[in-house]
Amino acid sequence: MEALAVRLSGVDPYVEGAIRVVAFYDTLMRRRVDLPALIRASAGLAECVAGVRLHGTGRVIRVGPDGGEASAPAAPASTSAPITLDEEEIGSVWLERPGPPNPLDAVLLDRLALAVAAVVERYGPATTTMADPALVELVISSDTDEAARARALRLLGFAADLPVRVLAVRSRLPLDRIGGLVCPGRLVKAAPLADVGVVLATAVDRDRIPAGVRAGIGAAESPDRSWREARTALRFTSAREPVVHHGDLGALALLAEVPHDVSRDNTDVAAVARLADNPDDLETLDAYCATGSLRQAADLLHLHHSSVARRIGQIGRTLDIDLTTPSGLARAGLALVARRLLEDCSTTEATRSSVSRSRARPSGSA
Repeated sequence: MEALAVRLSGVDPYVEGAIRVVAFYDTLMRRRVDLPALIRASAGLAECVAGVRLHGTGRVIRVGPDGGEASAPAAPASTSAPITLDEEEIGSVWLERPGPPNPLDAVLLDRLALAVAAVVERYGPATTTMADPALVELVISSDTDEAARARALRLLGFAADLPVRVLAVRSRLPLDRIGGLVCPGRLVKAAPLADVGVVLATAVDRDRIPAGVRAGIGAAESPDRSWREARTALRFTSAREPVVHHGDLGALALLAEVPHDVSRDNTDVAAVARLADNPDDLETLDAYCATGSLRQAADLLHLHHSSVARRIGQIGRTLDIDLTTPSGLARAGLALVARRLLEDCSTTEATRSSVSRSRARPSGSA
């Protein structure tokens, strides 16, 4: 490399400098330096403050050109670059150079970002959120023996003495973004599995789950049981209640065990299903069952309570249920939940059938 730099020095000084930067970082990686040493060396080479931030842990290192920790407030980055690992952005590196950037700063940061990714991968489990789906499936499968489950958890980076919570999610948002939000600053792993996304975390802050995400949260400490609970809780989610914790379901969770044919043939469930032709009626009944009050339902629907009262009266006659009594309200509420579970089952089966057809389609077909 040095000989090549000498030969090219008379052709292009920039090329010579770039090659020397590459050789500098190749030497550091051969010496297997850790992250602080890597940033110190970079600050010395750049002769200005160099910094790194890792998204997964929130760790930030800023070092001055003298090799000491930069104590002055951070200046705006003169040049920056993302750190990527397994096609996921895990952090960023930057230089705080006063005045105009050096022409070689972009080369330096490119090599520094590559070096940081290698160091992160080498010294501890990779801090990327997305994980190998096969490992995640080993963790949550009820057919996995405990030794294989423990090994899969260890490979994913989870300590043996910590519980692992499981989320089942449906969303258009990237899984890595959801994982980073629900458990900031701690280890999170996620992977798509069949028709849902799986998120594994040692703790879950349900208030940080972003809008537009449907999520079921398992309560059990065993990952396989927590996964079953999370899948069940996901089935109970709705636009009004997009996040459901299995522990909050109580006896309602028993409805998920009712055979589909039994639910479909029930008179109340069939009557509620017919309301789907009029979305306003269905929304009114849902709000009324959720609150148990005409006035509170009117507030949710942004309607006058007398209008809601008229609708509820008409809906009750259509269902042949007296919605003004506690038993009638309970019947309607259970029928709504049972219908929601049936809809979720139909959606899941349709998704799986679509996936199966796409996998079976010959590669040359349109």
